[in-house]
Parts: sequence; structure tokens; C-alpha cells
Amino acid sequence: MEELLVYIILLYEKLVTEDEYNKRLDELFLNIPENDDLLYLEWETDIKKAIIYVRTHIDYNHLDMEQFGRILMSRLKAVYVNRPDIKRFAGRMYSLWESLPGNIPNIEPF
Repeated sequence: MEELLVYIILLYEKLVTEDEYNKRLDELFLNIPENDDLLYLEWETDIKKAIIYVRTHIDYNHLDMEQFGRILMSRLKAVYVNRPDIKRFAGRMYSLWESLPGNIPNIEPF
């Protein structure tokens, strides 16, 4: 779920497209078809409801912060490469940091 949370956060911040999110969701579901959360999200057509679902159903106490951080930084690297304006990118990153759920913004290295 760490990877899905990253995509949801980036989607919410408009740093990935809904198509990118759906493609990754499809891949995750095909790898773990017995996962009820992924099944629900596969059927959910309202992206706003999907975002709310993920953000409210993740167990933040058992979130693998190292994996979450690696995935987030990897995706942000791809975003950065495609946005040459560093000032605009920095503003987007501050907004993203503010939208991180739970206590994640207070944990190093976030």
C-alpha cells in the first residue's frame, strides 16, 4: 500500500495523472488480486472517493516509511526531470510536504 499511497498523494497534488495512477493500480491489483483494498479501488470510478479511501484506510502505524520514502523520492525524481523551473518545483514540493498524511511530515527525512 506504500506505493499506492505515493501515487494518491502525487495525484492529489497533480504531479501524476489519473491515467498513471490507474495504470499502477492495475499492475498492483494483478500482482495481488486477493487484496480487498485494491479490488475496491479497481471498481471505484470517482477519483476523489479513491483518494479519500486510500488516505483513510492506510494503517499509518504499520507503514514502511523506508519503502514509502524510496518510492516517493523515485517518483519525485521523474517529476523533477520533467519540470525544469526549480522555483515552481520547490513550491510544489512544499505543498506536497504539507499534504503528507499523519505524522509523516515530522519524520526524517521528510
